[in-house]
Amino acid sequence: MADPGSGIRRGSGTLSLYRCDDHANPPPVFFALLLGYGAGRRGVIDNQNVSSINHLVMTFAIPVSLFVSISSQKRSGITSHGGFIAVTVISMLVVYAVTLPLQLKVFGVGTGAAAVQSLTIAFPNYASIGLPLSAAVIGAQGAVAVAIAIALGSMTISPLTIALLEGAKLGPDAPGSTLSRFGSALGRSVRKPIFLAPVLAFVLVLAGVHMPDLVEETLTPIGMAGAGAALFLTGLMLSAQKVTFGPNVAYGIVMKNALLPLFAWGLCVLFGLGRLNTTEAVLLTAIPSGFFGLVFGARFGVRPKVSGSTLMLSTVAGIVSLSVVIGLLPQHV
Repeated sequence: MADPGSGIRRGSGTLSLYRCDDHANPPPVFFALLLGYGAGRRGVIDNQNVSSINHLVMTFAIPVSLFVSISSQKRSGITSHGGFIAVTVISMLVVYAVTLPLQLKVFGVGTGAAAVQSLTIAFPNYASIGLPLSAAVIGAQGAVAVAIAIALGSMTISPLTIALLEGAKLGPDAPGSTLSRFGSALGRSVRKPIFLAPVLAFVLVLAGVHMPDLVEETLTPIGMAGAGAALFLTGLMLSAQKVTFGPNVAYGIVMKNALLPLFAWGLCVLFGLGRLNTTEAVLLTAIPSGFFGLVFGARFGVRPKVSGSTLMLSTVAGIVSLSVVIGLLPQHV
């Protein structure tokens, strides 16, 4: 039922995660992932040579989807989420900053694999779970927070990951210092569509520029394919790996499913966020691990098994952890 005056719909139990309204139950959001996994396992599509699908997803579909989602918002919808933006960015950056050195020094993985695993843990699966989850718990206005959250991850920790992957590909013998090579790689990463599209959309919205309906209608079809194609691609890549469990995977599940939303809630209390922004921030950071790390890694030939296992097992654990978060949120906000 809706909580009067708050705009928050209280879910009850796991089934509420998949309800977008009172009359329709959409199919599970991971159908596309399972479809890609099945296609790869059965050899319908080559699960080794995925560069073409990867370019479709990361160069066209996802950037267009981000641009359309953000540019269609009103300026007030963005500015009213100032506290949510601060909590989301800080949460992702802190978890990324903590996880990256642990991957390198404690778990002993290479730079490229460490970057992929860090992004997998720090960047929740907003693109596929965010919309149905926010609709079930918050209502229609939750879509604004989801679009902002995807854009924030694409503008912050995603470019860092691409820069680290490019640096790892060049190797230690590349000309220039480590810092200069990283700076050059970061400069190239922020020129990619996955970064430029949401930045441009934010600038247009804050400047009060409304995109013509014809432009939105023209871009929408390719944008609609973004999340589904990315999930299909992720399933395709996972079909070439075995799911394993170890200390690194366990760390990823605990950090992503438990510690990240708890940290976000602490920031909300510290910043004195209102009920709605707090619910949005905690709920969305509680979403299981995302697929962007694996998709980025595939472009550079980096497919760490630990990241695939973290993604899969974090999602399974999310059935319980998300239900717990939904049950606890009304007591804290």
